[in-house]
Amino acid sequence: MSTARNCPCHILDTRKDLPLIKPMSHARPNDRIKTSLQAQGYAVDAAEALLSLDADHFHFVRRVMKGDVPQSLMDELNAGLEATQFHALSAILRIRGGYARPPSEATVGLLAEELALDPSRASRIAADLVDRGLLQRTVSQEDGRRSVLVPTEAAWALMEAFLDAKWQRTIRLFAQWSAEDIVTFARLFGRYTDGMREQYPAAAQG
Repeated sequence: MSTARNCPCHILDTRKDLPLIKPMSHARPNDRIKTSLQAQGYAVDAAEALLSLDADHFHFVRRVMKGDVPQSLMDELNAGLEATQFHALSAILRIRGGYARPPSEATVGLLAEELALDPSRASRIAADLVDRGLLQRTVSQEDGRRSVLVPTEAAWALMEAFLDAKWQRTIRLFAQWSAEDIVTFARLFGRYTDGMREQYPAAAQG
């Protein structure tokens, strides 16, 4: 008796001239999506390329969410920071510098908002960075009743070393790429991210 005949994932027809057919409920998702893409006018090679891109994008985002990139660089620099702590420190620099938002004094509340964390969790991370000498708490220049988080010289030095190490790896990553490929990739990736922003707009803040 064949292995296929014992598999509950197949609907079998005993006639040898008919192939084994998987029921729709057990079909591989990519097969169904590929069929849908082709039905919408995408050529076979374009549909396969989109599925490949989707898989690569998943692994890229997963590495970002796990913090593999900053953690690897923190380890290289012997910084003694975990990815979550690094993300918090870089978020404070973004808040102060106005990256993708108006520049502002960094508070625990804004840190929690930037990282999509509970305020109590953000407060604990900030306190740990203060203990490590990377942040200091000062009085707001805008509201004397408010405490703000300010990066120390050690924090700025760490971020500078981080960027240097990151760009050294980026240079190695693209070392075998032609200038034309780099320019084309940057242009197409920018077009892709613009489309992502349009299709998946950021949630409105409180």
